[in-house]
Amino acid sequence: MTVRPFVREDIGPLKAILEATGVFRPEEIEVAVELMEIVVEEPEQQDYLMYTGVDDTGHVQGYYCVGPTPMTERTYDLYWIAVSPAAQGKGDSKELLDHCIELVRSRGGAKIIAETSSQQSYDRTRAFYKKHGFVEEARIRDYYSAGDDLVVYTRTIQDKREARSEK
Repeated sequence: MTVRPFVREDIGPLKAILEATGVFRPEEIEVAVELMEIVVEEPEQQDYLMYTGVDDTGHVQGYYCVGPTPMTERTYDLYWIAVSPAAQGKGDSKELLDHCIELVRSRGGAKIIAETSSQQSYDRTRAFYKKHGFVEEARIRDYYSAGDDLVVYTRTIQDKREARSEK
């Protein structure tokens, strides 16, 4: 998979991917599309950084959206990461996450925050974060609705120089 900057033509395929996952509610998809539109209509903005993963034939397979957390020095929010159901379990999500981590690192970031739901439909999402070095940092009970907690994961990113000096 190749990860490239998000472009306007990605909106349709990515909306279809978000719908196909069967995880996101319509209002969540609507917010995702609004962020996509902000990225293409306001290219100078730096709140939302978006990249798309495409296969060898150029077909959109997934994307991520990350941005600096307001009023923090080196923290970034991972707003969205999603891949086509057909691409799940094949490493595409990891490639997108690796790209995201390197982007955050290159911009001086030191921590990534990912928020998700406690619903069973998000079990794979939570397992993905844990598998890739995220730690459950907080849980707010009944946040989204009764029985649906907000689960906050964090991942600390070391500067490559720091990581080498620890070895």
